[in-house]
Amino acid sequence: MKKSILILYVLFLLTGKVFSAGSSGGDTKSNYDQAVKLIKSAKKSEEKGKKDKAQSKYERAFKFLIKSNQKKPNKADTLNYLGFTSRKLGDFENGEKYYLQGLAIEPKHKGINEYLGELYVVTNRLDLAVERLEVLKGCDCEEYEDLKAIIAGEKVSKY
Repeated sequence: MKKSILILYVLFLLTGKVFSAGSSGGDTKSNYDQAVKLIKSAKKSEEKGKKDKAQSKYERAFKFLIKSNQKKPNKADTLNYLGFTSRKLGDFENGEKYYLQGLAIEPKHKGINEYLGELYVVTNRLDLAVERLEVLKGCDCEEYEDLKAIIAGEKVSKY
């Protein structure tokens, strides 16, 4: 009996996993990962015309991103998605603040430059949108093409 307990204890130490009663078995997804998953799902809901469902997912994603930013502040990707979810929820002012914080950390961040450019188009500041496009120029990336099309009015931003 003592040998069995010792073996279990050694296995416990080697695996480093603790499962409490009622737990889901160690869901280790970070707040950031959960937010990204919700954002992708929200985009699909939007494409299907399910705006209310998308809004709910963006709200939940935003909460996860706030937690992620508190644990690991000043990550450009997190600030990008904080800006994105704020914008999708109609909070352009805070969306812009998050994007600008992200650009202060990583000035050539493709996602931030594209999304901030989209925000500028929606808020009728085309000159600033064109500045974001210039940053993306030469990146040979879809962010450049998407923003260029939105500025030209060939593609509509759903804010």
